[in-house]
Amino acid sequence: MQAQRSLPTHVSFIMDGNGRWARERGKERVFGHFEGVESVRAVMEASVDWGIPFVSFFAFSEENWGRPDDEVSTLMELMGRAMAAELDNFMEHGIRFIVLGNRARLSDSLNAEIDRIMDITSGNGGLTMILFLSYSGQWDILQAAERMAHDLIEHPGQPVRPEDLSRYLVTAGIPDPDLLIRTSGEKRISNYMLWQTAYTEFVFTDTLWPDFRKEAYRQALEEYASRDRRFGKIK
Repeated sequence: MQAQRSLPTHVSFIMDGNGRWARERGKERVFGHFEGVESVRAVMEASVDWGIPFVSFFAFSEENWGRPDDEVSTLMELMGRAMAAELDNFMEHGIRFIVLGNRARLSDSLNAEIDRIMDITSGNGGLTMILFLSYSGQWDILQAAERMAHDLIEHPGQPVRPEDLSRYLVTAGIPDPDLLIRTSGEKRISNYMLWQTAYTEFVFTDTLWPDFRKEAYRQALEEYASRDRRFGKIK
């Protein structure tokens, strides 16, 4: 692959178009979510093959809690089942699994399953897979600011720099995304990692998420490789 010379360290995905994919086939929205799991698997397999260290997925936003109750409950059930089904694959390929977000809104049973899989995979040294669940960028910045303010009150007089806030975000210790890919033709980031994507490269594709597989991923990486990343500076 031409992009091999400049692969990103962290690729993140906004998985959009599941419902549209299902409607186009005369099915309920949930069928698109089930098929979307196959795209996650394809992306993970390709990322392992290409040596990308961090891959993250925006699976469920804080705003998504406003969807119909039956869709939300089905999505949560799907999350738990998909995690459990992939555990052997995680262990085989040395994948560390992490869930980030406002987990207080998740059920006790789902949180228990998340903790179980995170604990089992915590020692894996290969690719890190991050699932953003019940997450929003505004919530993340707010909770980080509150925690940071508390520490500043306890230790007054410290200078405050942008990188200091990063230590309080839920992504602390994880590299900011180099590349954010959004599927389905929408061109916005929908309250996702607002702080962390300050210098992220964006690739928007018309492909619906359930149709996004290895070739579409490769094309996005090729486009990323053609970008000139200056981070506000002059080369």
